[in-house]
Amino acid sequence: MELVGNTPLLRLQRSTLDIDPNVRVYAKAEYFNPGGSVKDRPALNMVIEAERSGALKEGKTILDATSGNTGIAYAWIGAAKGYPVTLCLPSNASPERKKILKAYGVELVLTDPTESTDGAQRKAKELYAADPEKYFYPDQYNNDGNWRAHFEHTGPEIWRQTANEVTHFVAGLGTTGTFVGVGRYLKSVKQNIELVSMQPATPLHGLEGMKHLETALVPGIYDPGLANSQVTVETEDAYSMCRFLAQKEGLFVGVSAGANVLAALRIARRLKSGVVVTILCDSGDKYLSDSFWSRMTEVEPVV
Repeated sequence: MELVGNTPLLRLQRSTLDIDPNVRVYAKAEYFNPGGSVKDRPALNMVIEAERSGALKEGKTILDATSGNTGIAYAWIGAAKGYPVTLCLPSNASPERKKILKAYGVELVLTDPTESTDGAQRKAKELYAADPEKYFYPDQYNNDGNWRAHFEHTGPEIWRQTANEVTHFVAGLGTTGTFVGVGRYLKSVKQNIELVSMQPATPLHGLEGMKHLETALVPGIYDPGLANSQVTVETEDAYSMCRFLAQKEGLFVGVSAGANVLAALRIARRLKSGVVVTILCDSGDKYLSDSFWSRMTEVEPVV
């Protein structure tokens, strides 16, 4: 648990060859966290806060809805601390994520894939309402401990790692915790920073963990007034960026990370100077069963 956070900030090289040389683009490699994703940060924070408050104690089971990565974080943290874990997960989550969760001994409750994480949230609320004494239900979509983890750690790390020079922060909206927490911190130290949110372009999409907020349950922790602008990304374009990052940058990342980089590059292309930072949410190993990896041998960035 002591290894959560302090992840590397990587400068993108071959992705940025056609961008003004006075613009630098960085990506924070959150797959260096022990559970392999950015979600280790909020999961650990929510568990620790609950233990301090007494909401989580011996005999309780951690219950939540997840698209996969927060669930994996709960799984290893629960195993290390001795708490059983029950997770509501859309049934179309990648096979790799399901296998990892099973390996940790998690009880999986699979939900309607057409309802995405909204259906998983509804199921988790139903289970909790039926037996509130059994479960600790952190409800990551509505728990301030989610965004606070990024306000207290991820944001300050980015500020320090860019030598206070970050000018633009770009991140996708899922639970919205990363964007809200990092964005609020960066605004607190640099009022004129540009905060750019990324969403899937359509309600039906393949960006696991991301929300099309216009048609989805909006997380309670979301701050709609925080973003200066928004970028939408098509699933196929995110797939292409994943292949490009793997084959040209040597960065093997997941689909939401590919979408984040694509959005960051679109912002960077408009600039004459600046430091753009985005998030590599997880690595590509949880998506190996997806067919898009083998569709092309030569790839070009789709921006």
